Amino acid sequence: MSSMDIHEVMAHLPHRYPFLLVDRVQECEPGKDIVAIKNVTINEPFFQGHFPHHPVMPGVLIMEALAQAAGILSFKTMGILPDENSVFYFVGIDNARFKKPVTAGDQLFLHVAIQRQMRGIWKFKAEARVNGDIVAEAELMCAKRDIA
Repeated sequence: MSSMDIHEVMAHLPHRYPFLLVDRVQECEPGKDIVAIKNVTINEPFFQGHFPHHPVMPGVLIMEALAQAAGILSFKTMGILPDENSVFYFVGIDNARFKKPVTAGDQLFLHVAIQRQMRGIWKFKAEARVNGDIVAEAELMCAKRDIA
């Protein structure tokens, strides 16, 4: 199992500010699972409007952060880096549940495990935790596609 700093994270994801939602990988076992971290700060651009009087991280962005962690795990498993000729798309979310709000100051731990891979479609079990408590969970599906 290996950890990754922000430079390695950026090498494994095409996303950039303000849409890069993984700050660090705590551990990654290719072919199995990953634990990544998103530090949620009051400086996030979405907090201006969601909600100014009570800042809450949008659930769709928690799902996106989990999908980005899944993307890193997939690239590490395949032993390749993303390039300008392909993209790793989010193709499905099943059984999404949001248990507690995520707010400024929270450290979001993104736990993603590979359930299966068939014909280029990856399926993952994903959980987001704050202080050990599950704040969101879902089954995610992603696919690597070539760009024409």
